[in-house]
Amino acid sequence: MKKEWIAPGKTIGILGGGQLGRMMALSAREMGYRVAVLEPTPDSPCGQVSDNQVEAEYDDLEGAKKFVELCDVLTYEFENIDANTATWLEKQVYLPQGSDLLEITQNRIHEKQAIKSFQVPVVRYRALETANELQKAREALGLPAVLKTTRGGYDGKGQQVIRTNNDIAKAWKEMEGKGPFVLESWVDFDQEISVVVTRSSTGEMTTFPVAENIHVNNILHQSIVPARIPYEIEKQAIDIAKHLAESFHLIGTLAVEMFVTDDQMVYVNELAPRPHNSGHYTINACETSQFEQHIRAICGWPLGKTDLLRPAVMVNILGEHVDEVLEGLSDLPTGHVHLYGKKEARPGRKMGHITFLTDDLEKTLKEINQSPIWKLDNPEEDEA
Repeated sequence: MKKEWIAPGKTIGILGGGQLGRMMALSAREMGYRVAVLEPTPDSPCGQVSDNQVEAEYDDLEGAKKFVELCDVLTYEFENIDANTATWLEKQVYLPQGSDLLEITQNRIHEKQAIKSFQVPVVRYRALETANELQKAREALGLPAVLKTTRGGYDGKGQQVIRTNNDIAKAWKEMEGKGPFVLESWVDFDQEISVVVTRSSTGEMTTFPVAENIHVNNILHQSIVPARIPYEIEKQAIDIAKHLAESFHLIGTLAVEMFVTDDQMVYVNELAPRPHNSGHYTINACETSQFEQHIRAICGWPLGKTDLLRPAVMVNILGEHVDEVLEGLSDLPTGHVHLYGKKEARPGRKMGHITFLTDDLEKTLKEINQSPIWKLDNPEEDEA
């Protein structure tokens, strides 16, 4: 990969117009760049803060051709960009991240195979396509287990938990026609954690503080930083993230989601080759945000410091929370509110987040969890 300095005043093209692109664009603007976005939805969150939006599907080659005419460097804000389009774009305009890691992380089987090839532990799994293969996979892995589509799927979509033999037929009925699939062993974990690592075109690398993640209904609810884990687990998680970044020859940002079991084993669950929801706390709580760091990496700047300025709790605002958040801010600890500019507030849809900086994590968590906005005296952790 050639090393290029993209000077301020040039245009950064972002593939994808969601909230990650929006926050990426805001950082890019602060650094003096213009921004273009390729996104099929009019008035997208990223488009609202960009200089240009090309409204086209991600696999629309004619739209891609219009887009590249505007851009000096390309990046992407989520990994479901059409890989063929990304490969074509890579030949036209400088795409520091490349399309290889994008293609790997679009497929759960390829992702797990790649992680294992670098001697990093993943949960036991089996690839399958038919109901008969599901039965064989169940026999090999045991129950409970989780059946997942290999492509797409996020926030709990595209997966079914199989707890007993009686659940197999129901799970297959729900998932049939959406394959191929992967069946994963159930993980009895104590905590879910993540590390956001950034590597520049010069090989410089940084990691952000480890986040402890609480999920509700398979959607990230809170990220708590610093994670409440032993130093040995923290070091292991950071080492894994760095090792994967080096092994993938990463340029840009990679989020590594991991399980920590009660016997202190760490397993990689998923990868995201871009800024991540669990890294949103960095905007207010770190010396450099994950979004600024990503722009620095792809444009050839020296990377910024990632020191945690204060402990933080990031809480997602979903569609069902928006009105109560805006009406009830005075009843919450003082926090930094970030709204994404989405028009329709559907239940389960990420509409924004709040980051609370604190010197007493447990007190702040108690206040948040007892708030009628989230109604979560005992947040339910995601189990798979």
